Amino acid sequence: MSDERPVRKAVIPVAGLGTRFLPATKAIPKEMLPVVDKPAIQYVVEESVKAGLSDVLMVTGRNKGALEDHFDRSWELEQALEAKGDEFRLERVRDAAVLADVHYVRQGDPKGLGHAVLCAAQHVGDEPFAVLLGDDLIDARDTLLETMLGVRAEHGGSVIALLEVPPDQAHLYGCAAIDERADEGADVVRVTGLVEKPAPEDAPSNLALIGRYVIDPAVFEVLRHTAPGRGGEIQLTDALQELAAMAPEDGGGVRGVIFRGRRYDTGDRLSYLQAVVQLAEGHPEFGKDFSSWLRSRP
Repeated sequence: MSDERPVRKAVIPVAGLGTRFLPATKAIPKEMLPVVDKPAIQYVVEESVKAGLSDVLMVTGRNKGALEDHFDRSWELEQALEAKGDEFRLERVRDAAVLADVHYVRQGDPKGLGHAVLCAAQHVGDEPFAVLLGDDLIDARDTLLETMLGVRAEHGGSVIALLEVPPDQAHLYGCAAIDERADEGADVVRVTGLVEKPAPEDAPSNLALIGRYVIDPAVFEVLRHTAPGRGGEIQLTDALQELAAMAPEDGGGVRGVIFRGRRYDTGDRLSYLQAVVQLAEGHPEFGKDFSSWLRSRP
């Protein structure tokens, strides 16, 4: 069943405390930590815009003012760069301010990802929308979000991004159960159930959820009556589990896109450092020199 309603808006939850990066995140949001020469959050917004979603809602919390400042004009800085004739850096500073139409809403209570998505209900309204999590950076050369939007346009319902992981790592993620009999096309599967961070023996597959979703607005009503789950939080995974069992005419049905491209995990310190190195090696200005230095260092 196709659904002709276009996806126009993206929701980016950014209310987390970033405790794994303390003390670096004591005074700045974790989303503002630099990945080479841009804050991590800018990569996520750029991905959204590249897929055609320039209406972006950030679900924030306390001490996230730096995010708003980054995507706003900085007149004093711009004037200083202009006076120096530094057109290159001036253009980069201005890019962040005009990149997207960015809105903000406060989550208030830290009740989990499902609750953060529910905070977007008024802004999103009765439209399908995308959710992008900032801990997962998708390489700009890949088209994961665009592919997911295409699957939503063809089938309706909701679409989640899945990654094949070693079975002994499945407990670190939400995992998907799939209907292996359904022929959905290359790297597209029909999802029958979801389990948030299952014990290894309970994992329904090695297909792990990563932080990209295209969701039917029916999720909002589901989230309103979703009880707290794992960790005492309202889990988006639990709401998607319910959507998977609902009829298509009610906004139900969940499909997964198996992602085989380049993903950079900035969710913990080691993975963050690996992401910095990987993206630095591909940097158009100094990537070759950096790679050469890596290979030559003792």
